[in-house]
Amino acid sequence: MRSAGPLRLLGLDPGLARTGWGVVLVDGARLAHLGHGVVVTQAADPLALRLAALHAGLAEVMARHAPQAVAIEEVFQNRNPQSTLKLGEARGVALLAAGLAGLPVHELAARFVKKALVGTGAADKAQVAFMVQRLLPAAGPVSADAADALAVAIAAAGARQRGLAA
Repeated sequence: MRSAGPLRLLGLDPGLARTGWGVVLVDGARLAHLGHGVVVTQAADPLALRLAALHAGLAEVMARHAPQAVAIEEVFQNRNPQSTLKLGEARGVALLAAGLAGLPVHELAARFVKKALVGTGAADKAQVAFMVQRLLPAAGPVSADAADALAVAIAAAGARQRGLAA
């Protein structure tokens, strides 16, 4: 990500059941909260319908908030291979939505995001959510999934400011 000028950045925390999203405006070292939420799919629906619903939800978020770039968490190896596969499928849909919207995508490791916000790559969700609230107080109450997505956006913004590839 280049560091010149303000940037509307969409952070994504992909998941098949719940994909968190958060939009921030990055202007130098300043961050402004623009929106956040969760795209939820129905567990009873067939996989193809869940992925279609996820795509539709993310496309709507992108149309409404008009981000200029997307930051997404990389897939991590889960103990359950089926869970890892489902996460990968959801992440693929998120990447597709960004690609169809013509947006550049920046991928960040979960440990990088946690270290950027909390100072340790082993931080838990509560610590990450706390720091999101401290850095974006205008966001108000934020669900865990949306907090993780905002954390991805914040970490990408920090990497942008430091001139690092996110």
